[in-house]
Amino acid sequence: MPDIVKPYSVDLDLSIGTLKSFNKKVEVKLSELREFFFDREAADNIIKKHNDPAMYVYFENSHPHMRGEMNFGVTILSPGKVGYEYNMTRGHYHSKRCGEVYVGLRGEGIVVMQTKDGMFFHSPIRRGKVVYVPPSWAHRTVNTCDRKLSFFYAYASDAGHDYGTIRRKGFAKLVVEKRGKPKIIDNPRFTR
Repeated sequence: MPDIVKPYSVDLDLSIGTLKSFNKKVEVKLSELREFFFDREAADNIIKKHNDPAMYVYFENSHPHMRGEMNFGVTILSPGKVGYEYNMTRGHYHSKRCGEVYVGLRGEGIVVMQTKDGMFFHSPIRRGKVVYVPPSWAHRTVNTCDRKLSFFYAYASDAGHDYGTIRRKGFAKLVVEKRGKPKIIDNPRFTR
């Protein structure tokens, strides 16, 4: 019989948008995201000039990869741009048909979503905004403000993460700064 996870609770500090306890912490640096950005030359320049900065970090309560278990955590996404493109998470599909929920805690951004057959959707994320990502939709979060964007997330622990499809094909849309404001444009590198 598999290990049984016992009930528990953790504190979510809403004043700063973080979890007070977690069992997994991952920091993602620009060198790991380089190929996900459109302007890779700008990424290389930032990596050299700023010693490969951390673009986001997530704090997770991770559980066994078993049907019925859930993982949850908080992602903190730094502000900034690579070229004209706002800082973002790498984005992924789930390997299994599973949804995900985000709850905005601090800052402002956009969650972009797409299906493999070309449907696209985006939603703002900010304090108090709940974003539902249905099964089979790739999703990426983009920080469009000048401070850290923090959001809570929850998904099935056996969902799996398919980053490879996004790495190879890209996202259909990019979120860039135009005239001082976020604008969603077609990604010239996107392939179906």
